[in-house]
Amino acid sequence: MSELVPRLRRHRALLSVGYDVAAWFTAYFAFAWLRMDGVVFRAPWPEIGLMALMTAVLYLVLATPVRLHQGRANTASLEEMVLLGLTVMSAGAVVSVLNLWLQWIPRTIPAGATLGALVLAAWGRALWRRLRERDDEGLEAQGVTSVLVIGAGEAARELVGSMLRDPSRTWRPLGLLDDDPRKRHLRIRSIPVLGTIAQLGEMVSRTGVGTIVIAIPSADADTVDRIRVAAFQAGVTVKVLPSTTQLLTNHVGIRDLRDINLTDVLGRHQLDTDIEGIAGYLTGRKVLVTGAGGSIGSELCRQIQRFEPAELMMLDRDESALHAVQLSIHGRALLDSDDVILCDIRDQQAVNAVFMARRPDVVFHAAALKHLPMLEQYPAEAVKTNINGTRIVLDAADLVDVDRFVNISTDKAANPSSVLGYSKRIAERITADRARHASGTYLSVRFGNVLGSRGSVLTSFADQIAKGGPVTVTHPDVTRFFMTIEEACQLVIQSAAIGRPGEALVLDMGDPVRILDVARQLIEQSHLPVQIEYTGLREGEKLHEELFGDDEPQDVRPAHPLVSHVPVPAISDHTTLRLPTQGSRAAVMEAMADLCVITLPDDEVLDATAQDLSARR
Repeated sequence: MSELVPRLRRHRALLSVGYDVAAWFTAYFAFAWLRMDGVVFRAPWPEIGLMALMTAVLYLVLATPVRLHQGRANTASLEEMVLLGLTVMSAGAVVSVLNLWLQWIPRTIPAGATLGALVLAAWGRALWRRLRERDDEGLEAQGVTSVLVIGAGEAARELVGSMLRDPSRTWRPLGLLDDDPRKRHLRIRSIPVLGTIAQLGEMVSRTGVGTIVIAIPSADADTVDRIRVAAFQAGVTVKVLPSTTQLLTNHVGIRDLRDINLTDVLGRHQLDTDIEGIAGYLTGRKVLVTGAGGSIGSELCRQIQRFEPAELMMLDRDESALHAVQLSIHGRALLDSDDVILCDIRDQQAVNAVFMARRPDVVFHAAALKHLPMLEQYPAEAVKTNINGTRIVLDAADLVDVDRFVNISTDKAANPSSVLGYSKRIAERITADRARHASGTYLSVRFGNVLGSRGSVLTSFADQIAKGGPVTVTHPDVTRFFMTIEEACQLVIQSAAIGRPGEALVLDMGDPVRILDVARQLIEQSHLPVQIEYTGLREGEKLHEELFGDDEPQDVRPAHPLVSHVPVPAISDHTTLRLPTQGSRAAVMEAMADLCVITLPDDEVLDATAQDLSARR
């Protein structure tokens, strides 16, 4: 059978047509014999044969436009069954009506034959699919890994099918675990649901598997952590399907499997993205991303590309970073196309030239200096890039009437206490000021730490663990907000669809996470005896980060249940232009801090947006 099935697959269309024609003739003659109570000589066999031929030909004619026999749908899938039913019933109905007029054969024969042909055609396809699946399941390979699959939903169905179809037979599913009582008798490709997730340890002992796979893309942090702990106690390894935002597709397979990581354990805050709203302002538009080579900028580019913009322009001053992002999107990176732009946002003449030549409709401004300790040493660089660079990009956007401008901010801009926080807060205020005068929608989006970004705590801890430690934590009680890069970029893209001019949009990021717990989790995963060392808070660093300033409303969510809108007090260009870009470190920091203090009425703090949001409270 293992050799016959592949050989027959090469002639699928011809075999399918022949089988269906045979099904029609069989149904007609069988039903005519029943109709005549088995008295053969009483039946008008020539007319019945002619009617069967007419019906079969009409059926094939109707099947051609929908490509029923050319592989439009998977064999015996729901889509193929629907197409088969519609085609068979349509052909049978036409012939039945014609027979009523011509009265060639008893009128019940075409109707009964139609139902019989449908049953035979569907049964044959189901049998073929089962034989093919058994052929897949029957082959074994050396080095196969037996697994239990957690979850019995659609993702698990596709994953199990992918495992069984894999020519190398790397994975062998022995059972599924699911907490839904309605699935306790379910089987997927003959793989049964053995019990609930709470029975994981028992099922591991019974089946002898060495790996479990979490096939629940929407699983929250508590579920993932509960499974991880149970698997650790059972002595088995854990693989996981990424979240739906990371998959970027509805189809999953064994190539999507990866090790469980801290992203899964700390949380997967799913943002209900308004696809239609996003597509409306991105599809067919010219989009420019500054800082496109960075962690946030590159992921923004990858997600924006899904919405088929007319042109995606990736701007950065780092040519190696541009090479990496172009490679990740297109699979090739010769750096010879106009989708990559080598430019420094500090260079006003160059930025203006880019905007005038390319005239983007939508701009995502992600270019910035972001490392807090470095900026504490060199605050003037924060002024040059995060403040003056933002103003240069804003000027260029206003020059060409950009429709939407999204400034990427940070939670450190709320009640800022560091150079990074000062510079990002001032950038928010500059953006709010431009929103009052520009023709388009200019706004900011604010979120916490991004898991896995360059220079993030995960990267630092992983390097320290790889070197044998110690892992350095500033304070045992220090906490931070975390989110994944994918979800952060979803928020950024969503904000341009739901945000109003001058606002800052803030994601509900859940509870803050203790950095000490992050360190312990990574050490536990490494299985290495690494020590933790406390170094003390650095200059400008907070014990607990905040998402909102003391003067900002925190529960104004008019457009999305997970996104808060806060007003941002505008600040004029002539005020920020007075910031020093040289001189003593203390003087630069003091000047920046002064501009983060709200003053009335010079900067018109309570603009129309702020008044509107205050009224909503």
